[in-house]
Amino acid sequence: MAEEIWTIGKLLKWTEEYFTKAGIDTPRLDGEVLLCHVLNKERIHLYVHFDQPLTKAELAQFKECIRQRVQHRPVAYIVGHKEFMGLDFNVTEDTLIPRPDTEILVEAVISRLQTGRENTGIIADIGTGTGAICLSLLNYLTTLRAVTVDVSEKAIAVARENAERLGLSERVEFFQGDLLEPIRGRKFTAIVSNPPYIPEGDIAGLDVDVREYEPISALAAGADGLDFYRRLVAEAAELLTEDGFLAMEVGIGQANPVKALGEGHGWGRCEIIKDLAGIDRVVILWKQK
Repeated sequence: MAEEIWTIGKLLKWTEEYFTKAGIDTPRLDGEVLLCHVLNKERIHLYVHFDQPLTKAELAQFKECIRQRVQHRPVAYIVGHKEFMGLDFNVTEDTLIPRPDTEILVEAVISRLQTGRENTGIIADIGTGTGAICLSLLNYLTTLRAVTVDVSEKAIAVARENAERLGLSERVEFFQGDLLEPIRGRKFTAIVSNPPYIPEGDIAGLDVDVREYEPISALAAGADGLDFYRRLVAEAAELLTEDGFLAMEVGIGQANPVKALGEGHGWGRCEIIKDLAGIDRVVILWKQK
């Protein structure tokens, strides 16, 4: 009996149906990304070469990717990288996966560093993870410098690797420690953070992809999800230049409570920026009155 031939087109169709039955939210996209990983090709290759058969080795590797995905292991962890701000970042299960919502934060910081000031300052990225935030800022603001802080030594190793891959190592310093502690005594043009902000009681209700695989320490933040904002808002002003700002990503319903924290600690102007879904996603507190 002739052995069945699996072409790119046939395999993608089968995978989409299989992932759909397994409850995967984006079955077609996930299949394409995984197959591109196995073939080491761009997605356009899949559509131009629909009739290309896979080798036995490629099929075996793709089968293993499928096995992991139906167990809800995130695609980014399977392939080992994720696109963010047009750049490619290595990710591991020691880091959160960069998300499109966080691009709102990066874009807001870029525009404010470019407006009314030279972008020759230095920023601090608190809870850096993969380094996606600060390295994106360095990539698009070519004279900016940065320091990063993360409590996880393994996360810092991933961020260092990403800095080297992107050719940005000379403009960034890495510190391991608790929030602002390792960088006290220094002054920054801006402090940027996407801190943990999920209330501990909500962790059990997260998608299994997140709950079972992403580092909980980078997600949970006390009973109301505001623990890290309380500390940042209380302590960050003394580390900023006179016209500096603190920019933070926030969870749903947290923008106004964070704004209130800023008012309680004597911050100046507060900006709240919505994401593409119309949800308050970024809070910027300015040091000046």
